[in-house]
Amino acid sequence: MKLLIWLLLVAGAAVAIPLVIGHGNGYVLLVQPPYRIELSTSLFLLLVTLSFFILHALLRLTAYTLRLPEKVRLFKREKRDREAVAALLESMAAMAEGRHSKAEKTAAQALELGADGLVGTLIAARAAHKLKNFERRDFYLAEAERLAPDADVARLLCQAELLLDQRRFNDALNAIKQLEKSDARHLPALQLELKARRQLGDWDGVLALIAQLEKRNGIEPIIAQQWKLQAHLELLRRKADDAAALHAYWSKVPEADQLDPHIALAAAQYLVKAGASATAAQIVEMSLTKQWDTALAEFYGQCAGKDPVKQLEQAEYWLTQHHGDAGLLLALGNLCLRAELWGKAQSYLEASLSVHETSAAHLALARIMEQLGRDEDANRHYRSSLERKMEECGKTT
Repeated sequence: MKLLIWLLLVAGAAVAIPLVIGHGNGYVLLVQPPYRIELSTSLFLLLVTLSFFILHALLRLTAYTLRLPEKVRLFKREKRDREAVAALLESMAAMAEGRHSKAEKTAAQALELGADGLVGTLIAARAAHKLKNFERRDFYLAEAERLAPDADVARLLCQAELLLDQRRFNDALNAIKQLEKSDARHLPALQLELKARRQLGDWDGVLALIAQLEKRNGIEPIIAQQWKLQAHLELLRRKADDAAALHAYWSKVPEADQLDPHIALAAAQYLVKAGASATAAQIVEMSLTKQWDTALAEFYGQCAGKDPVKQLEQAEYWLTQHHGDAGLLLALGNLCLRAELWGKAQSYLEASLSVHETSAAHLALARIMEQLGRDEDANRHYRSSLERKMEECGKTT
């Protein structure tokens, strides 16, 4: 708009000046004693016009000259910012490529050039950590706190992750606790805390965190199930010698976990060792009713329930639904053996061996043969049991 006005003024002057020169016959008298200057009107207008343009040009030049230092500073700052961004991007690329030494160096350069303090320091800290230079890593983390004091979440999350990788689990938990002050429900923080508590063996904490993460879809179902299994097995093992503690713990286990065959089997085994076979039998029955498992069915034969007859009937009912299950047949053989039903026990055990030969089935048959006075058959089954046991041990090793 300014340019258009100036063009109109210049065009108007270009039209007015020839008209004045061509038709004007007056003059202009300038008096400043003792001087006297007389000019024609056309010349005077021409000089005024020229003076205006010269004065305007001088004012523009003066203004430009006064702004020049600021323009130079702005240019240098923009150039420095471009260089800082380029260095930061280069450090990110180097970090992604696994060139940690270059990543740290370029990130430090970006910081010197005034790049974003949080991003630059965290990249440098991660690079230094990968280089096992933990002192420099901690220095960069401290710089992140100084340069970006309001960005606690990113800094503490990075710090906890790096400390966890260094196996400093308690220090990682301390960083996560600080993070909870800013965001107590931060999902990545809960995931890191879960890893730390697993490594520390805080299985109660592991179960609590898994429950939180499952509600927020923050953990894969298969991983959650594996880690819950590990936690329950460890907690059951810690209480293995105390039947009361086992009962108290089992009553707090969620029903979905109680029905898991692996958890139910471990609980039943520990309860049997603690002298609570009746409770163990109930646990096995409840789990098998919901989900069949051969190993759990086999252990049912080692659980002495309150009512042996009813327990045997239950196992025989399962057999109508799971024909030829070697574990269940072995359990039936052991239940009959406990009830001194020798012939029936022998039939079930031989049927189990025909499906799958196991050391336990041979050992149970050897005991039956001893009761029946068939020493030669008993010795044969004892040898077979020992041989099978050695084979099973060889496979596990």
